[in-house]
Amino acid sequence: MALLPPQYIRFTSRPVSYFKPMTTSARRVIALAPMPPEKSAYALARYSRSPDSIEDSIKWVHGHSSEKFWEQFYFDYGHGSIADLGHVIICFEQISELAAIRLEDEPVWDGQAKSSRYQNFATSSWFVPGTIRGQEIEASYLGILSGLATVYRALHDPLSQFLTEREPRPESMTPAAYQRAITARAFDVTRYLLPLAAQTNVGQVVSIRTLEKQITRLLSSQMPELRQIGEDLQEACRKPPVNLWGELSGQAAGLGEPMAPTLARYAKPNVYQAEVYSDLARYAKEVLKGTGLDQPSAYGAAEPVDLIEPHHPLDEVVTTLLYRASQASYRKILAVVQDWTEKQKQDTLEVAFQKRGPYDELIKEFRSGYAFIFDVMMDIGGWRDMHRHRRCQQVQQNFTTVHGFETPPILAEAGLEQEYREAMGHVKSDIERLKKSSQEAALYAIPFGFSVRCLFKMDYAEAEYIAKLRSGVKGHWSYRTIAWLMKEKITARYPVLGARMQATSPDVQDALTR
Repeated sequence: MALLPPQYIRFTSRPVSYFKPMTTSARRVIALAPMPPEKSAYALARYSRSPDSIEDSIKWVHGHSSEKFWEQFYFDYGHGSIADLGHVIICFEQISELAAIRLEDEPVWDGQAKSSRYQNFATSSWFVPGTIRGQEIEASYLGILSGLATVYRALHDPLSQFLTEREPRPESMTPAAYQRAITARAFDVTRYLLPLAAQTNVGQVVSIRTLEKQITRLLSSQMPELRQIGEDLQEACRKPPVNLWGELSGQAAGLGEPMAPTLARYAKPNVYQAEVYSDLARYAKEVLKGTGLDQPSAYGAAEPVDLIEPHHPLDEVVTTLLYRASQASYRKILAVVQDWTEKQKQDTLEVAFQKRGPYDELIKEFRSGYAFIFDVMMDIGGWRDMHRHRRCQQVQQNFTTVHGFETPPILAEAGLEQEYREAMGHVKSDIERLKKSSQEAALYAIPFGFSVRCLFKMDYAEAEYIAKLRSGVKGHWSYRTIAWLMKEKITARYPVLGARMQATSPDVQDALTR
């Protein structure tokens, strides 16, 4: 008895005329030269909705304006994925380290920043907030930065000498490579003295969808420097890009059009993004006042890495929202939240939702449900490196001097600890005084060596990746320790999973491997 209807039997025994089997010669893989991002996204979007070849789609798009397409499909219909099809290269020069950190705070972001390991920041200039320029307080601000720069320069040579004595050059290593390794390791220490005001360069490659989100977020910032960078970024999208490569190669530019004029025109500040964190900060201060968690004295000794036990999703979201607006540990805030009534938890959610518009994405503090939640306390410089792990969700508390500063162990070995600690102690006092006149200036003056608290939420694959990558001997001892402790915490709670994680103990050192 036949298992298939007759029509299917006929189809399988003799294909009908409209069925064209794939042949090897019909297959094509085509690499396309760069196009203006809005045009390339338009061409690929049309390509998905048309039987035309990619060449025909590009020809069609070349003869038509993309503006109407973007207005209709991206902004009116909300087809956000089409903006993932066009990418841009953007470089930011002479921006503050603080701005660079905020610039990079996108879940889908690729880029590189000026390296504090391989470049000498002694010759760098400092960002000066516009609000204090020409004011008496500017001298105090520059005095703090000048003092940090002096110690930064003063420690480098004796550190290099100490490392040279401790780590003699192997015969297999050239003198030039050896000197580069020694210099890099010395900079790994002196970077603790770099303030967030240090100026840096950042290069990024992002989709125009990420670009639009980035512009909107920058324009919505409470910080004047970030708003200005957002405006500059908008302007850069409106103008034809720099085509130096084409000029050097003697090729036709092909990129004479602006990169993303439509997206730049429509990007604007967002009320929800501009105000939600201020609202949460005021609310957190009020509701945590009775718990004592609004006072640093109640924080207690901080663990470098704390793996939080699984708990209710509502408690996680509420705790994360308060964590972002506080300086207290996640565990202590969670204990408070778990004692709250359902109404109290709903009130917190209301603060985070009340100004959200119909097209506003939820802030990242709502990204919950990850198996592993680490509350991490580490130096800003080390966290800056960990910040690059975008597969996990990160919720960073504001930079502060409240948690004190870290001291690189090698300084004690080299007999240089006292100079460093005295300098950082003076800076802490100076920043506290500066804060009374300008909170903005005080923020920029904070050096990398001060501690910051950050929540890292991730799955097992990302935890294993971080543990393996960041614990390696090439890395900085700061995040090597954090990565190792992540593995140790997982192993203690989930032995089978932890045993499968590859990581290198920070006790294993190789100063000449970079």
